[in-house]
Amino acid sequence: EPSTTPTPTPEPSATPTPTPEPSAIPTPTPEPSATPTPTPEPSAAPTPTPTPAPNSQLANIATRIRVEAGDNVLIAGFIVEGSDNKRLILRGIGPSLSAFGVDEALQDPTLELYDSSGGLLASNDNWPDNANAGDITISGLAPTNLQESALLVTIAPGAYTAVLRGQNNSTGVGLVEVYDLDAGGSARVVNISTRGFVLTGENVMISGLMIRGDDPSQLVIRAIGPSLGLSGVPAPLADPFLELYDGNGATIFSNNDWRDTEEAALLNSGLAPSDDLESAILISVAPGNYTAIVKGADGGTGNGLIEVYKLP
Repeated sequence: EPSTTPTPTPEPSATPTPTPEPSAIPTPTPEPSATPTPTPEPSAAPTPTPTPAPNSQLANIATRIRVEAGDNVLIAGFIVEGSDNKRLILRGIGPSLSAFGVDEALQDPTLELYDSSGGLLASNDNWPDNANAGDITISGLAPTNLQESALLVTIAPGAYTAVLRGQNNSTGVGLVEVYDLDAGGSARVVNISTRGFVLTGENVMISGLMIRGDDPSQLVIRAIGPSLGLSGVPAPLADPFLELYDGNGATIFSNNDWRDTEEAALLNSGLAPSDDLESAILISVAPGNYTAIVKGADGGTGNGLIEVYKLP
């Protein structure tokens, strides 16, 4: 459910320097359990109603993490705003990650899409089994491995949750992706959040995003951990650390405790985290590809949540 508090991710260790790839080839995330009951909540408490600039939009977002079983599957929540329906492709990637050097890729991901009431809208194990598999192929976004998952959906404005797990409780690094197929129109993806179990090294949480259009976009990016415990999330990441990279892999911004850098601006946005140990960045970025990484500040591990809000 994309409007609560997702779990924190472990703080980045001193050595790993992931080079996240926001679009087609994000790295795997911790594998989900066989029977998780997804209740992703992308926004901690505030329910912003951003109206993105007409010439700028979130066109693609992807998060990679190690998918475990039980509650530690990969849960992504997103919000669509506007007056029209929105056409999206959601993908659950696993086996093909191995070609990019990802160890222990999830071999058989499954994907489910839920509405804000928790009702199952669509699910898929192997993408060719979809009734509209031909349309997925025509879109140019069909997964390269037949065991990977994909959904092509047309949905009304609202809040949605996608859950990526391993078939038969399998585990491994997996990637969930959301692609906006409508370049124009009044409906926009304005908020997305992903919750997973943040580990160390290559198994931190890596989220890639693509901004498309002509104008800069103002974003709030948050790494949530401690406050997830208040929502009943087990083993929350105690002290998340957040980094933002540009398309060339250069660090643009990093933050440990949100009050340290942009306290006033974040408070004014209404999106300041509720716990002082959580991380947040408020930044204006040009169209392009970006990567956000969530780790444990002291090498810690736990359930973490990364959120991306596009402000008006």
